[in-house]
Amino acid sequence: MKNNEELQTDVQKAIKWEPLLHAAEIGVTAKDGVVTLTGVVDSYAKKVEAENAAKKVIGVKALVEAIEVKFSGTWTKTNSEIAKEVLTALSSNWAVPKDRVKVTVENGWVTLGGELPWNYQKDAAKSAVNYLAGVKGVTNNIKIISESHDTIEKKAVEDAIARSWSIDDTDINVSVSGTTVTLHGTVNSWYQKEEAGRIAWNTPGIWHVKNDLAVDYYFALVD
Repeated sequence: MKNNEELQTDVQKAIKWEPLLHAAEIGVTAKDGVVTLTGVVDSYAKKVEAENAAKKVIGVKALVEAIEVKFSGTWTKTNSEIAKEVLTALSSNWAVPKDRVKVTVENGWVTLGGELPWNYQKDAAKSAVNYLAGVKGVTNNIKIISESHDTIEKKAVEDAIARSWSIDDTDINVSVSGTTVTLHGTVNSWYQKEEAGRIAWNTPGIWHVKNDLAVDYYFALVD
């Protein structure tokens, strides 16, 4: 099991390994599996990349992200310019239904709203915005309102998770209540937690996923 110093070093190396983050000044602290990221970057894309890199490190149980986005010099974009570029990015993304996502921009921070039938569309909408210049942050408030009236079958969700080669589902428990799927139990990496949630979100008829899976790398060593 990694101690705090080892986990801190591994996360630092993972961040520096990403080409976009070679020169980024990102601080990393670790305590009992909880990693905190601090510092200043010049694009929201770098903030997202740092977060994703940290999540992939074995031993990370939780992430506290406190990175600021500040643009160099006097360069900036108006909210109107950003909003126009966001709308263009959304309209050119095949995974995002046309005219279904509402956009507001305040001080460079983009908020996405509206209703979509699938969670992958919600994720695609945010991804389309992440790498736009001038964006300081993104809040994804899009709601999932499924157009399918299929009854969610617990076993179907369990089988879908079990089919994934990347997930050890021995301690994953699935419960279903109406249009909500809840995941309980323990997995050995943040990636497995997010992947299990992503698979659950693919269930026809789903509106909500409660991902209560705990991340415990040591669990995999003693199981």
